[in-house]
Amino acid sequence: MSDISDSEANQSNSPPPPPRPDTSSSSQQPHQPHQSPQPPSSFSPPPIETPWAQTWKLLAARFKAMSDKAGRRIMQRTLKIGISARIFHPETGAKGLRGKTLQYLEESIAQWVMSRDVLVFMIPTVNTNGLVHPSNIRLRDYAKHLDGLVLQGGADVSPQSYAEAATRPEWNGDRVRDMYELELLHEFIEAGKPVLGICRGCQLINVAFGGTLYQDIATDVPAAIAHVNDLYDSNYHELTFPAGSTLASLLNAQNAVVNSIHHQAVKDLGRDLSVEAVSGTDSIVEAIRYRKAPFVMGLQWHPEFHRAGGPELLDCMPILDSFLRTARETRF
Repeated sequence: MSDISDSEANQSNSPPPPPRPDTSSSSQQPHQPHQSPQPPSSFSPPPIETPWAQTWKLLAARFKAMSDKAGRRIMQRTLKIGISARIFHPETGAKGLRGKTLQYLEESIAQWVMSRDVLVFMIPTVNTNGLVHPSNIRLRDYAKHLDGLVLQGGADVSPQSYAEAATRPEWNGDRVRDMYELELLHEFIEAGKPVLGICRGCQLINVAFGGTLYQDIATDVPAAIAHVNDLYDSNYHELTFPAGSTLASLLNAQNAVVNSIHHQAVKDLGRDLSVEAVSGTDSIVEAIRYRKAPFVMGLQWHPEFHRAGGPELLDCMPILDSFLRTARETRF
């Protein structure tokens, strides 16, 4: 018999009462509003530069300042333009200057170029095999130190230079000058410098790229107008520009009047050349451009004579300005 009563047994088997909430603290602490967690700040202090990094930044800034200053000086430096030489060959049996080789330039071409406040230098031929005055100077040295080249007019281009024979003795041309100017032209193009060919210079550019010439326009193109006569630089004709001519865009013109002082002209166009202007009545080529260089252009007329000829003649100063602008841009 158990000594524990039934009531005591039932009490011991019932579950314990739930715990009473502690209200003592709630009566003393004020209500706190709910606060969302704050994200970590994205700000971080700048890294501390090392003395070497600070020195490098200072040197880089000084170098840039010096480079900019040197660039401005180069761009502001007066341009130096070379002009190829005309050659007077010794006359057989002559004495004095006529018995010597002379190299010279026609005044008007020099004055035309200098009108834009640039320096002009005539480039002489070079003879590295000279016995009296040997020199190591090459034509490429002139191309390196000058900013552009003008090929001036003068004697005929020799038919030998485009693999033909002269059809008349008086059209033999000047083979010596051809070789000198062809090398000069090559060196300036290789150096990335601009070239402007005038009259004979235009024809030489064509020959340099494999083109040929009419040895005599009157003979080879009987229907052509007279491109040379006793009027010399007062002999004029009209000029037209084919579609797409960059020269037409440069001059902002569709036709013009120019002088005409040549009995030879471009026949077969050389490679990578384009025709920029033609004679208005007979389509004789009057201007060409080499497409693979910033500025290599030939003009069959003489722009240096235009201003003296009167206002009816084409204003060619935009051509000179474009040539000189390219010289500034490529002088590096």
